[in-house]
Amino acid sequence: MRYTKEDIEELNRRFADAEPQELLRHFMGVYGERMALSSSLSIEDQALTDMILGIDHKARIFTLDTGRLFPETYALIDKTNLHYDIKMEVFCPQTDALQEMVREKGINLFYESLEKRHLCCQIRKLEPLSRAFRTMDAWVCGLRRSQSITRSEMRCVEWDERHGLLKINPLIDWSEEQVWTYIRNHRVPYNKLHDQGYPSIGCQPCTRAVQPGEDIRSGRWWWEDPKHRECGLHSQKE
Repeated sequence: MRYTKEDIEELNRRFADAEPQELLRHFMGVYGERMALSSSLSIEDQALTDMILGIDHKARIFTLDTGRLFPETYALIDKTNLHYDIKMEVFCPQTDALQEMVREKGINLFYESLEKRHLCCQIRKLEPLSRAFRTMDAWVCGLRRSQSITRSEMRCVEWDERHGLLKINPLIDWSEEQVWTYIRNHRVPYNKLHDQGYPSIGCQPCTRAVQPGEDIRSGRWWWEDPKHRECGLHSQKE
């Protein structure tokens, strides 16, 4: 089903004051196995994992293994699977494309230019994501408006033009404090790097700790202009 601009406006009006669980329950009922949570193992995605599995333990959750994640992130994948007795779907880069990129441009090409960083994200994240989407009509994300300037205009329900999918952001209006309150109250597993000054965690070479008071995504691709600090998964041009 393709949604028009008017359809999206109506959905956002309908769910303007809805709790995340209400939004999830509705769209899980509509899409069933054709909807999945795309999890980066962030605190937002871990909170959504807990909510979704509380509604339906058979709901789909997938993650992208870029091959450059922190050891703590890999450990959290296992811990989450064990905690909830699930098997998270994992999508990896295509070997041939990855090998060619590294051979031609080097293992840490992303520091050299925005173009090369986007190429790395394309091969390690966007292409695997596109494969994951082949069996979906809707996807759930842990985006929040207050995370960065690149996300300030996002809404709880959007149409992902690039992939032809409905995109659902149940935590779009939540603060970081609200997410942490949920994590602690429900004893949700989280990445221990958060306790070491990493509010946003991606690939290890592209993520660093931040100082108290700094923007929560300032540790991601810190060498770039803030308006460029997205990998392309959540482009405003979708």
